[in-house]
Amino acid sequence: MRVGLGYDIHRLIGGKSFRLGGILIPCDKGPVGHSDGDCLYHAVTEALLGAAGLGDIGHYFPDTDARWKGADSAVFIRETVALLQKRGFQIGNIDANLLLESPRLSPHLEKMRGNLSELLAIPIERINLKARRGEGVDAVGKGDAVVCQVIALLTEK
Repeated sequence: MRVGLGYDIHRLIGGKSFRLGGILIPCDKGPVGHSDGDCLYHAVTEALLGAAGLGDIGHYFPDTDARWKGADSAVFIRETVALLQKRGFQIGNIDANLLLESPRLSPHLEKMRGNLSELLAIPIERINLKARRGEGVDAVGKGDAVVCQVIALLTEK
């Protein structure tokens, strides 16, 4: 078994759309990022690459590469899953913390789990998402950032 830790943070600014877990969420702020800024998909990608010992998201999808400008972050997961399959890994489970002050994420968690289940080709029961607020502390609590933390378990075939 192999375990990987993924982390991503994006500053939030007004006038941008907010996408998390593949869902467009009504919000007055959105993430600053080279791609679509989907913090959850970035952290999942990081966790999977880390568990496999394959480096980080910047190695495969650098923000200096124009082809990733505005990209749908689902492509990062799809390409990472294909890379894992080639190397003989299968995904055991995903556990994630989603930290965002506002809006509340609980109404969207099941759809996000479904999106991840489809992208990762694993049963939805192996994906756990927990929404947390910053309670007024740090950039998350002040509504200036979104953070995602992910742990992924891989097994070798």
